Amino acid sequence: MREGDIYLVEIPASGGHEQAGLRPAIIIQSTNLEKLPTVLIVPLTSKIKAADFPFTFIIEPDQSNNLNVSSVALVFQLRAIDKRRIKNKLGELKQDKLEILRQNLKKIMGLI
Repeated sequence: MREGDIYLVEIPASGGHEQAGLRPAIIIQSTNLEKLPTVLIVPLTSKIKAADFPFTFIIEPDQSNNLNVSSVALVFQLRAIDKRRIKNKLGELKQDKLEILRQNLKKIMGLI
């Protein structure tokens, strides 16, 4: 797993407004942290209206990411999940989208 990879992930339900269920998610954790039992992800949704929230961006399907539909990256729902919840790899973000993701992460954490 590398930063920017897109995997199908089983996200447990928590009873709140968080995304849950089997869905694509972007790995955002550095590869040099492989010894950790968890991995940081940003979930995706196919509900384009979610792009109205701050700290989101749209990803269009392409041969690199292998998504079936236009999806919204929900950066504000960043979370750590157990690596056992990671299923199969779908693809990866192109560099320009990975940079948008990094900028959103910096903004949401107050690093810029």
